[in-house]
Amino acid sequence: MNAEFYNQIAKSTAHRKSRDDNKDFIFTNPNYLSDLVEIACNTKDKNHHKACWILELICEERLELFVPFIDKFCEALPHFKVNPAIRPTSKICLFLTKSKKVTLTENQEEKIIETCLDHLIDVDLAATAAYSMRALFKLGKKYSWVNKD
Repeated sequence: MNAEFYNQIAKSTAHRKSRDDNKDFIFTNPNYLSDLVEIACNTKDKNHHKACWILELICEERLELFVPFIDKFCEALPHFKVNPAIRPTSKICLFLTKSKKVTLTENQEEKIIETCLDHLIDVDLAATAAYSMRALFKLGKKYSWVNKD
């Protein structure tokens, strides 16, 4: 991991300009995306939520860059426990389920379903619940039990 890049993430803030600057840095230097995903998925790292904020913006604009990291992300999903990381990861789940360009594996879809259901049970955040419900609705078209009454 590049120490200078890590410090750049550590010094970032929730302000949109800070997140956009980091997103643009990744678009210009895509070789750093693996480092960003590594930080985001390491929930023991005190800055993982900051990496999640940036990753959300990257996925919103250029989801195709994220494809090689979907497995790693889905494996980390159950481990995101702090609210500043849960909201952006739930939004990434929504992007993944809505995408016509990304094909998720059955295992990835199951991880997303489990996590989104957990969010509806455990998390008391409106945005997270909304993203989770929308992702579940999309996946419910394939897995009928998800949207059963």
